[in-house]
Amino acid sequence: MKVVIIGLGSIGKKHVDALMQIEEHNFDIYALRSSMNKTKTYKNVNNIYSLEVLPFEPDFFIISNPTFLHFQTLQTLILFEKPLLIEKPAVMLLKEAAIIEPILRKKNILNYVGCNLRFLEVLTFSKDFLRKKNLRINEVNIYAGSYLPSWRPSQNFREVYSANAKMGGGIHLDFIHEIDYLYWFFGKPKMQHSILRNNSSLEISAIDYANYSYVYNEFVASVVLNYYRKDRKRTFEIVAEEGTLLIEVEKGKVFFKQELIFQTDQSILDTYFKQMRYFVNCIKSNEKTMNTFSEAFEVLQMCLDDE
Repeated sequence: MKVVIIGLGSIGKKHVDALMQIEEHNFDIYALRSSMNKTKTYKNVNNIYSLEVLPFEPDFFIISNPTFLHFQTLQTLILFEKPLLIEKPAVMLLKEAAIIEPILRKKNILNYVGCNLRFLEVLTFSKDFLRKKNLRINEVNIYAGSYLPSWRPSQNFREVYSANAKMGGGIHLDFIHEIDYLYWFFGKPKMQHSILRNNSSLEISAIDYANYSYVYNEFVASVVLNYYRKDRKRTFEIVAEEGTLLIEVEKGKVFFKQELIFQTDQSILDTYFKQMRYFVNCIKSNEKTMNTFSEAFEVLQMCLDDE
């Protein structure tokens, strides 16, 4: 299969590594680069510099360039009518999503928006646990706090895209995973409210604190995200009549009534392989993916509606 990847940064390289781990398929991987000057190579990836005259027919595209470029990239790639793996978030603005979504749906282009935490074992276990137990949920709390300057220690954190609002940065978009898996577990809420701020000591233009309240029929879900917590924390808590289910997202543990009921050594990095294999299998079998652009549009509404 011939794959063209748009954007070969840190996330793009994770997708390339995932492709190379799929032993049952052979991939020819091409990366669209902006300039021939000082362009570095990566593993077995072939550099190309234009999409206008490709000497081959791609089997699918991966979009992993900065978020603010997704809309323009999608407008170009839709013309090929080939499957698309779009790194989250799908686009930067709701008005962009409103333009792209009906085109993808009308052209029936197979697409998947890459929220790789859907392949995290603590979450898949917990989702199945909730389905089997049929708990009476009273409250949901999701918290994700991380320290942006530690993400890329060799760079000035204020210069990376995450810190810059105009480039599609912001904790609400970087950690849209948390909103996505809330949607994946419980669907779209009836009402919502958000507080988005960038007044912390980080002094960046992008949102560095987000606090969401989502109202469902039986419970209210709270999602709190930030860029400035040095003692990293990522938890998903479901408070039910029967007891509390606590998911330690990055530590690989699930507790119910304070007792450990599931544990895994799977890392978040491992999910990129499972995600890629899932997407490639959907292409091979011509099956509709989960988390299509249409679903991701709803998640983006949960993220941005009050912005």
